[in-house]
Amino acid sequence: MIWRYKAGDSVKSSAAIIGGRLFIGSDDGNVYALNVTNGTKIWSYHTGGPVEASPCLVHGTVYVGSSDTFLYALDAETGKLKWKYKTDDRILGSANWAQSPADNGIRILVGSYDRRLHCVDAQNGRLIWTYQSGSFINGAPAVSGGRAVFGGCDAKIHVVSVADGKQLAEIDAGSYIAASVALSGGRAYVGNYDAKFLCADILKGDIVWQYEGKDLPFFSSPAVGDTQVIVGSRDKRLYCVDRDTGRMRWAFQTGDEVNSSPIICGDKVVFGSDDGWLYMVGLADGKQLWSYPIGQPISGSPAFGESVLVIGADDGWVYAFGAE
Repeated sequence: MIWRYKAGDSVKSSAAIIGGRLFIGSDDGNVYALNVTNGTKIWSYHTGGPVEASPCLVHGTVYVGSSDTFLYALDAETGKLKWKYKTDDRILGSANWAQSPADNGIRILVGSYDRRLHCVDAQNGRLIWTYQSGSFINGAPAVSGGRAVFGGCDAKIHVVSVADGKQLAEIDAGSYIAASVALSGGRAYVGNYDAKFLCADILKGDIVWQYEGKDLPFFSSPAVGDTQVIVGSRDKRLYCVDRDTGRMRWAFQTGDEVNSSPIICGDKVVFGSDDGWLYMVGLADGKQLWSYPIGQPISGSPAFGESVLVIGADDGWVYAFGAE
């Protein structure tokens, strides 16, 4: 560990790292900008509720939702509020962005517990469209090829046009989805509450394959590699399944639920567990390469950038580790 920073409450948010800074939220209601080299605070912005969502950084602006129902646009340099947009319920998932097909402007997409996916103008926060789903939206929308894709507590995978918010497909996931969808090659990957991990074709609108877990939900969001998909489960395991077939390649056992979303760094996978450990395993075989005892549950996803690995934990600390 090269440094750590103490927030005022749990850190379930994941960091965004760029330009020598990292941006991360905390349950103390703050969004923090920290120096990625030494962990010193550059600025903080206080919202009206816990910030579990991970910040989205686009063209010098930090976009982040809060449990106070607002989506905030903050200047990445100073932390000054540019605008805020109100939804009708809390925002727990990260925002994402897409280019407008009309004028190449930037649109910000975010889901809310008000059951809607909101699309707003990145410059001023004005509403462009909303898409109504059947229940809470807990995860972040994935964006590719003019499509926004997300899972919801209505047990559906929704495929929506970025241009106008119209539904392009609605895929039955069998049970509600708490995680964010990962997209690659026209396919969406996500787990559900019934312990099934799914691969869906977003163009055809159907399920390609599903992997049956061990009777406990998937709340972790997946990481997609060249030939494999990695995801954590509440059955205390991290799974690696074949990207094309869904067959399990390996599973790594931890001491508690794996709600943390893994990241792939070259030939390694890094993730946290509610057992209080941060793990690094081999991508090829799932063998443990390194671990660090934080001692409190880790539900956020690690972030790697500028040769630093960053993770927050329920003890309220943000931890940073060097590349070695």
